[in-house]
Amino acid sequence: MEQAASNSGQKLEVTVGGDEGSPRLDRVLAVLRPELSRSRLKALILAGSVTARGAPIRDPAYHVGKGDTITIDVPEAVAPEPQGEDIALDIVFEDEDIIVIDKPKGLVVHPAAGHETGTLVNALIAHCGASLSGIGGVRRPGIVHRLDKDTTGLMVVAKNDRAHQSLTAQFADHGRTGPMQRGYRAFIWGVPNRARGTVDAPIDRHPFAREKMAVRDSGREAVTHWELQAAFNGPDGKPIASLLACQLETGRTHQIRVHLSHIGHPLLGDGVYGPHFKTKAGQLGPQGQAALAALNRQALHAYLLALEHPRTGELLHWEAALPKDLLLLKSCLEAAQ
Repeated sequence: MEQAASNSGQKLEVTVGGDEGSPRLDRVLAVLRPELSRSRLKALILAGSVTARGAPIRDPAYHVGKGDTITIDVPEAVAPEPQGEDIALDIVFEDEDIIVIDKPKGLVVHPAAGHETGTLVNALIAHCGASLSGIGGVRRPGIVHRLDKDTTGLMVVAKNDRAHQSLTAQFADHGRTGPMQRGYRAFIWGVPNRARGTVDAPIDRHPFAREKMAVRDSGREAVTHWELQAAFNGPDGKPIASLLACQLETGRTHQIRVHLSHIGHPLLGDGVYGPHFKTKAGQLGPQGQAALAALNRQALHAYLLALEHPRTGELLHWEAALPKDLLLLKSCLEAAQ
């Protein structure tokens, strides 16, 4: 076993000697780098900060081999509490209790390994100051739900503890007994054989790729309702893609992406849950291919949010138009027909 000197903010290298016990990456690193906690190592792996054989390894259960050299990119230590940053927000609604934003693509919701700064939380701290709810903890002040980094659309944030408690209860109920609604526009591969449907399939962590979720019997209940909005043909006249409106009855990580992939209709641009559909891009026509390449993300937008105001009880409803990249994709899909 060989080790390089350990310092935060450096690249650490270790060579596997084969005497570490388990061949799993996370367990080998726990032996070779005992100064890094298991949770810290897992976070670094999932963030893509650990490389082996020349490529990032994002699966803690990845099997390493004797003689492999593993590099760990340990970022500089940061303050335990996120700091305010001057990041522009597209504010749809704001009062003394809540703030609703239209989140752009590429914006991470809260600080985590690999994304310690430049997040929505950093922007909110700068915008809201001391009023932001503290119930979510110092790493997630005001956050009651989240969108994936590259999913765009509507999010609500609590500005005080009372609002946080009310919104948390509404999201837990997810509109089953209350007025909460969360609607998404989803561009998918293929065309469903019916106008509407429901995916009722439990979701849990993927058994092998830990950064992914999957439909599994061991998972938590997950229900997604969908309705066909438009179908698109390719230049050859054959059905190639669709636009769905989806409503969530539960709020699991990656729920829509997992469920639509599960029924054979993954999102356009989703490299995690639909990589096997990548070759279908050639059937979109030149304009569609260019629009999809420019999108460089999953084609998912949270367009609808409805909830009960935590102070007044008033039913509030917002809709957000498709962002420019999805509008371009839609127009190219329509033009190809």
